[in-house]
Amino acid sequence: MKIKIMMIGASLEQNGGIATVEKLILKHADKNLDIQHITSHDEGSIKHRLMVFNQALIKLLWRLITQKIDIVYIHLSDGGSLIRKSIIALIGLIFNKPVFIHTHGAEFHVTYSRLPKWAKQCLSSLFRRCNGFIVLSTIWQDFYVTNLGLNPQRVFVLPNPTELPMTVPQRCNIEKVTLLFCGRVGERKGAFDLIKAFANLPYATKNRSELILAGDGDIEQGQELVKSLNLVDNITFLGWVDSKQRDSLLNQADVFILPSYNEGLPMAILEAMGWGLPIISTPVGGIPELVITNKNGWLVTPGNIKQLSQVMQSLVENEELRLSLGKNARETVMPFDVNNYCPQLVNIFNKCTNIAIPL
Repeated sequence: MKIKIMMIGASLEQNGGIATVEKLILKHADKNLDIQHITSHDEGSIKHRLMVFNQALIKLLWRLITQKIDIVYIHLSDGGSLIRKSIIALIGLIFNKPVFIHTHGAEFHVTYSRLPKWAKQCLSSLFRRCNGFIVLSTIWQDFYVTNLGLNPQRVFVLPNPTELPMTVPQRCNIEKVTLLFCGRVGERKGAFDLIKAFANLPYATKNRSELILAGDGDIEQGQELVKSLNLVDNITFLGWVDSKQRDSLLNQADVFILPSYNEGLPMAILEAMGWGLPIISTPVGGIPELVITNKNGWLVTPGNIKQLSQVMQSLVENEELRLSLGKNARETVMPFDVNNYCPQLVNIFNKCTNIAIPL
């Protein structure tokens, strides 16, 4: 008999890392698992979001009442997600179901720090009652154990998975180096810092490179900045791209850049490393556990535009360095292949429940 898992999280049609992880889990789930997905959040107006959440509660309650649900598996972000998922976790516990929370929020610590003391105590009490808590890196594991008093034996580090392409391009003798940013265009991901850093490149370096920004967000603000810096011929905004377009961009790119201020463990970086790209990023969230300076990429201080520009220049002008870092990047993420991920997830479920799920 299959184990029934109720997975609750972002809409599968939504942009972003959580939806990507959800889709990978559904696609590669073990044959012994019956995973049903409920959308608890979708982009749109407040009215639309409330409607989606109310529908999620109704679906969850109905299935808990009418079906044999073995595990309630919740994907948590930050901000309003904290309230929504706390309600869902409480419902799962009321029905005496094993509850697992999988946290992705890049700014959870910011949301948590703003909560009043009583809210922090309630949240801590609720999370401690859950069977398992899944985090993206050891730095996040330390945060939840230290700040919310979670049992370290029930907090598991499970970095995000990725689908590795079978082959990657050679990228030798490149005339124009393509620098790629994939993510929401805005302050948090460092998109505007990246544009300013590109503007600081020497004239010759700019001429032999191009910057592509793929993602939704504050695109108009970014375009205005590009115009003010006279970089219209050097920088392209593509807006949101689907997975097929993303893979095409990663195939054509030479360097991947994500100079974020806050992160969990970005799917975009894992995907780029899988395509054999050297990474320029920042030591935030779980990134420094994955990207190592002068091995598979380069880490710069968030907001340090001068440093970012210098590293960009080095990689544009040094093909041997680009290829060496890119080769190591792909080797680094081999263990993150999605085919290794689902058995690890099942192992976590097995450790924290009385349900025996065959591996």
